[in-house]
Amino acid sequence: MANLNIALHGARATVTLARPALRNAFNEELIAELSAAFLDLGARPEVRAIVLAAEGPAFCAGADLHWMRRMADYSRAENLADAARLAAMLRHIYDCPKPTLARVQGDVVAGGMGLVAACDMAIAVEGAHFCLSEVKLGLIPATIGPYVLRAMGARAAQRYFLSAERFDAAEALRIGFVHAVVPPEALDARIDEIVQALCANGPAAVGACKRLLHDMDEAPLDDALVARTVEAIADIRASAEGREGVQSFLQKRKPNWLD
Repeated sequence: MANLNIALHGARATVTLARPALRNAFNEELIAELSAAFLDLGARPEVRAIVLAAEGPAFCAGADLHWMRRMADYSRAENLADAARLAAMLRHIYDCPKPTLARVQGDVVAGGMGLVAACDMAIAVEGAHFCLSEVKLGLIPATIGPYVLRAMGARAAQRYFLSAERFDAAEALRIGFVHAVVPPEALDARIDEIVQALCANGPAAVGACKRLLHDMDEAPLDDALVARTVEAIADIRASAEGREGVQSFLQKRKPNWLD
């Protein structure tokens, strides 16, 4: 795949975002490749755990600028189709029958927060920072919202969805968005420990546990909820404020609501 590296080592699969020069930002191709990778690996009986990793200093910076430029001129119908592809990719990670673990070696922004939240577990390095930056652009974290809300809880989500504040790894740990924070040199050892623990368990039992956890979640992440998030982001992207926010970002100027 052009934007991903996929490696199999025994029962462990590692999916690595491989766009370091672009801070592993999303475009249509990366979204399609991630969907295909998790569908394929989730169906392989020899795979017992999947690690989602990234190359370079950032884990994922959200949307690729070139993709954003194209989105800025999309019609509502085009925005619906585009958001649906992103929503489907996140759902494939969340619903993957194998346990998934995010290896967060650097900063996570906007859509990248959805990647981390869609995984079952997340380990971050001490220097990583996190940001739900959408409202700064006049947008909303809609398609990633159900996953991030589940990962950090409603109270923390109310703050960080609305304020778009940047927060550090210690805060991510405090609110439960990540499960551990380690020095960079200890990251791989901690990931290995968890993978080893996962692979020591009954594979059918682990898959059944994932289904049970999803079933017990009080607000099911169903097709209706996913559809609502797709419509919400499509509507706000096509709105005057959404277009102004994206254009101001691309043009490196303040949005008109700050004038």
